[in-house]
Amino acid sequence: MKIAERWFERQQMDDGVTLLFEPHVHPFIRCNIWFVRGRDRDLVIDTGTGVCSLAAEIASLSGNPLVAVATHSHYDHVGSLHEFENRLMHPAEAPHMERYEEFAALSAAAFPEDIREALAGYGLGRDEVLIDALPHEGYDIAAYNVTSTQATGLIGEGDAVDLGDRRFSVMHLPGHSPGSVGLWEEKTQTLFSGDAIYDGPLLDELPGSDIATYVQTIRRLRDMAPRTVHGGHDPSFDGARLVELCDDYLARRSA
Repeated sequence: MKIAERWFERQQMDDGVTLLFEPHVHPFIRCNIWFVRGRDRDLVIDTGTGVCSLAAEIASLSGNPLVAVATHSHYDHVGSLHEFENRLMHPAEAPHMERYEEFAALSAAAFPEDIREALAGYGLGRDEVLIDALPHEGYDIAAYNVTSTQATGLIGEGDAVDLGDRRFSVMHLPGHSPGSVGLWEEKTQTLFSGDAIYDGPLLDELPGSDIATYVQTIRRLRDMAPRTVHGGHDPSFDGARLVELCDDYLARRSA
């Protein structure tokens, strides 16, 4: 397997947000990592797989204190969470990080059988390798793991993450996982939705998922009117597309 020249790529969005992503990671676990610069401190939303240091990558973007928010505890979103001093999670997710024992692998062959069954039909080969390059010579794909860590703060519905000049309200959006959260900025009508909604196949049969709860979350999201939604995966989209995605899910699951 080839050695990657760079592990992270960046894309500047039109709302002062920077998207970071891992191009050599399979799209199935290629988490969107969102960086928001603030006056008093900067915000990182989700932290990718942790194959390479996200904190080192972000060092060139940020001179402010950093706060890292994990929208939920699935491994593709928390791989580098331990690298940040200020770590915020929902109380239903935080205990999973303290002794990380959820499945975390860079090869689908290592997924537990119940996970494989849940992913049937999502186009992921049962033995597929989930990276197409190594971060450095000698990297051992089989030894990949997520470093356990503790949340330094707990966040839930109605809490705020304040950067000084930008303020994000926390939304509890369970269903994909019990403690999934999103961040809503009223001033710009921007929603960071994690895996509660994104422009791709929504996963609602993983361990900890709950379809009935997810239906309620999707109904709540459908009633919003954001200008921009930055999801946990796949491209960002507008409010009209949000309605389409919600209607598609509801047609499938609430009949």
